[in-house]
Amino acid sequence: MHPTDIFFILFEVLDNFLLTVMAYDHFVALCHPLHYTVIMNRRLCVLLVLASWITSALNSMLQSLMALWLSFCTNMEIPHFFCELNQVVLLACSDSFPNDMVMYFAAGLLFCCPLAGILYSYSKIVSSIRAISSAQGRSKAFATCASHLSVVSLFYCTYLGVYFSSSATYNSHSSAIASVMYTVVTPMLSPFIYTLRNEDIMGALRRPFSGKL
Repeated sequence: MHPTDIFFILFEVLDNFLLTVMAYDHFVALCHPLHYTVIMNRRLCVLLVLASWITSALNSMLQSLMALWLSFCTNMEIPHFFCELNQVVLLACSDSFPNDMVMYFAAGLLFCCPLAGILYSYSKIVSSIRAISSAQGRSKAFATCASHLSVVSLFYCTYLGVYFSSSATYNSHSSAIASVMYTVVTPMLSPFIYTLRNEDIMGALRRPFSGKL
């Protein structure tokens, strides 16, 4: 595998963990607002980011090392814009059963478990929003989570669609499009979704057009 493909594996798992951390952050902010600064302190934030990086790096190393043991025929072409891990395993001429087991186990552990955590967080968030008496308060609380929830839906639907789709219904073109969504589109959307909601960022963007320094 090319070094750039190793980084793709690293960052797609890291993106998944960061989405989970954001869901937990929203959960604390909406369900325990008075304790937010105590719970989400600097030490916890550093530990969450560090754990996400370490876990993503270890998974990337494991998947890459196992791919090195595979044998491939000559003149093989992957119908993709990068060496997607499941595409590489599908084209192997040697026995790829161990790679399949590790790949699907990692996908289940590193993606389904965080997804369960996100769903649990949002179940608590929905309960908290429903308890708000005013319609304006409910609308404001929902707007806080709507952008993150849209990115989570896009990321998980496309990723799980690629890795858990049946080989009988496999379509390389559809798989490539889905891969672009969770490897390129989702990371590109995240800065816009989260920073454009910040009033300081919006003020800085408006300043050049208003002629003010």
